[in-house]
Amino acid sequence: MEFTLAIAQINTHVGALEKNRLAMEEAARHARRMGTKLIVFPELSLTGYPPEDLLLKPFFLQSVAEEEAKLQENLGTLGIDAIYGTPRLNAQGELWNTAVLVEGGQERHLVIKQELPNYGVFDERRYFTPGHEAQTVTYHDIPLGITVCEDIWHADGPARTLAKLGARFIINLNASPYRIGKWQEREAVIRERVGDTNLPVLYVNLVGGQDELVFDGGSFAMDHQGKLVGRCHFFSEEIRLMRVRWDGESAVEWVPVHGIDEGPVRLTAPIEGGDWRAPRQHGEDIEPALEPLEEIYEALKFGLHDYVRKNGFKGVVLGLSGGIDSALTAAIAVDALGPENVESVMMPSPYTSGESLTDAKVCAENLGTRLSHLNIGPLFERFKKELAGEFAGLPEDVTEENIQPRIRGTLLMALSNKKGTLLVTTGNKSEMSVGYATLYGDMAGGYSVLKDVLKMTCFELCRWRNQQAEKMGKPLPIPENIIEKPPSAELRPDQKDTDSLPPYPILDEILHRYVECEEGLEEITAAGVDRQEAARVIAMVDRNEYKRRQAPPGVRINHRAFGKARRYPLTNGFKVR
Repeated sequence: MEFTLAIAQINTHVGALEKNRLAMEEAARHARRMGTKLIVFPELSLTGYPPEDLLLKPFFLQSVAEEEAKLQENLGTLGIDAIYGTPRLNAQGELWNTAVLVEGGQERHLVIKQELPNYGVFDERRYFTPGHEAQTVTYHDIPLGITVCEDIWHADGPARTLAKLGARFIINLNASPYRIGKWQEREAVIRERVGDTNLPVLYVNLVGGQDELVFDGGSFAMDHQGKLVGRCHFFSEEIRLMRVRWDGESAVEWVPVHGIDEGPVRLTAPIEGGDWRAPRQHGEDIEPALEPLEEIYEALKFGLHDYVRKNGFKGVVLGLSGGIDSALTAAIAVDALGPENVESVMMPSPYTSGESLTDAKVCAENLGTRLSHLNIGPLFERFKKELAGEFAGLPEDVTEENIQPRIRGTLLMALSNKKGTLLVTTGNKSEMSVGYATLYGDMAGGYSVLKDVLKMTCFELCRWRNQQAEKMGKPLPIPENIIEKPPSAELRPDQKDTDSLPPYPILDEILHRYVECEEGLEEITAAGVDRQEAARVIAMVDRNEYKRRQAPPGVRINHRAFGKARRYPLTNGFKVR
């Protein structure tokens, strides 16, 4: 007994129900032409993930039901069966997160997600009622079990029940977002479930950017011994075939196969501007994992690309200061969108060095993007003149420094409004953590690519990106001088970041321990960090929650990214000891 199924690792658009349905139907056509009869989609593939409070709108759920009815009918017309994810209202008015098996254009089997995640970036218990019963279904004479995402992460969850009920393999539908180390964690967990159940598992994941989340794909098949048999690309839409073979007694086998005329299908063209990297061999049964820095870079690029594309912006605009953060942001934007869709703006003040002017010019030239110049000096002087009476007798301080980024923010927002482009901010997580950023100034914008990237990781990404350019014989996108010179906001004469902050290696260690690892002052000090320095940084982090709450969204790459994954009160009297 055997049949061939297709893994449909697709990029959905939250709320775009008709668009998602049409994308699913197009994937089904591809799969049918490749010679398969069953296609498997990710979790909540019809609505996109996460739909958030759209799920509280009755008219949204009605639209979902209407599109699902069309989908089932059209799958029948196409002559292909499918397993997909969708929200479903029950007779009591409760909402379920479900997986549906459609066979011959008719709903054959419904699975209700039992384990609803309510931690980190997930809050499914706000919307869904859990299921309580696991049932197998026989497809082409082979009993199988279907689970939804979190269900398979629990040792005593539905997978074990399905094994006891006689399932011969498990299909798991997922919308599992990227963070550093997540794909390794997924495969380790599935290997544990395989060990618990002695059943092979097909893990089908979503791909694409959704606000701050990036879904990295990497769908895979694992046999009953915990061996990886097939894996899809990361950060790319794809259809891949897998033959399910069973002799009626021994374990089900996964056999990677190619379609009638082709191998794995890439549903969309490579991301614009993506020709900077040396060609990679594709079409292997097990697609290779990415290098750690490449993985982060791809997540940042994918997140920006999809935010721009799905929200209908014409391109992006950003301030290019000659510093490392804006240079890295510009490189990511060019790689994600193409140089013709990126406008860089140099906005010198009286404190901008000639070195920075040169570095910004070379960076823009090497990236092939347009560089505009707007001198903020006259505007800065006008602001100071207007405020002179109010400031009489008071020394210059950070107030005058902050006027400069606020002028820049206003100019950049004007360009964004006029040209229909997205203003991308360029600050990193280290600076945002301690409030080394100006509200309504350099924080002004619609998306923050480096929001969850610590400063030292920015340095590593710049060096890595330059190495890729060298391999291709292309100019370095980020001039070496930008990487080597001491970081400076250039808001006063001879300013350096270390005037206000610890050296970045020390700052990043404290931030990693306090924010990511939830360590307190005693634990951080015990690790060898100066107690006074650690206490100062912790206090800066805590008192700047109000700034972070007003920051634009940005790509999440860490477990404890600011935003949904780390929620602290603005008015907070607790002092860390």
